[in-house]
Amino acid sequence: MKSTKRKVPDNPGLIWCWYRLGDMQPGLMYDLLAFRVAVFVVEQTCVYQELDGRDKGAEHLVVTQNGNVVACLRVLPTGVSGARARIGRVAVSKALRKRGIARLMVLKAIARIRKEHPSSGICLDAQTYLRDFYLSMGFQVCGDEFLEDGIPHVPMQIAN
Repeated sequence: MKSTKRKVPDNPGLIWCWYRLGDMQPGLMYDLLAFRVAVFVVEQTCVYQELDGRDKGAEHLVVTQNGNVVACLRVLPTGVSGARARIGRVAVSKALRKRGIARLMVLKAIARIRKEHPSSGICLDAQTYLRDFYLSMGFQVCGDEFLEDGIPHVPMQIAN
């Protein structure tokens, strides 16, 4: 899979690239996984198995600035995640939050899924406090709130 790089006007210096894990250079893979652990395990004080075995089949959107990973998400295509594509591991560094980067990443992921997997619906498990954020992009709640690793989540989906 070819990587595409684009600069985002409102966030100068950001480079946006899609990768499969096997296409990443080892240093970038390390930086991506270290970034996710820093956000999801350390910052959120949530001890869980971050490397869950699903990254090998995923597509990763990695955002870098000055060579550092500053944001990411992953897309699990149908088959890896069930009958629908799944967006997850959405993270932005503290210094760049509240600038629309997460919204741009999710919208890019939705567009990519619709292009690459047009017959697939899209789902995710949102941390409950982010429900309105995802509702604003067309997701709908599709189940009851649940705890995942001690953090309240709500299942959400967009029909194809």
